[in-house]
Amino acid sequence: MSTIKHNDWLFEQLKDAEFAAEYLNAASEDDDPKTYLTALRKVVEARGGMASVAQKTALSRETLYRTLSSRGNPTIRTLSAVLKATGLKFGVSAH
Repeated sequence: MSTIKHNDWLFEQLKDAEFAAEYLNAASEDDDPKTYLTALRKVVEARGGMASVAQKTALSRETLYRTLSSRGNPTIRTLSAVLKATGLKFGVSAH
């Protein structure tokens, strides 16, 4: 039986847009915004990488890393651009 590390498995799953969207929706349920930023960073890494997403969003890689760090405080415009660059978009639903 082969063993696959959780992070490797997650990285592969996040390449699927539906899985990535559900992953981010689950992260948004947490009261701590750091959870969402960490999840979005993993999605970015799986769905093109920091360099590619930075180029698509017209942000520097350094700015993107900083924005998606636990200390980041991105604007809605930046979050929207990052999501678009990864093939995703914002959505709202009722509780």
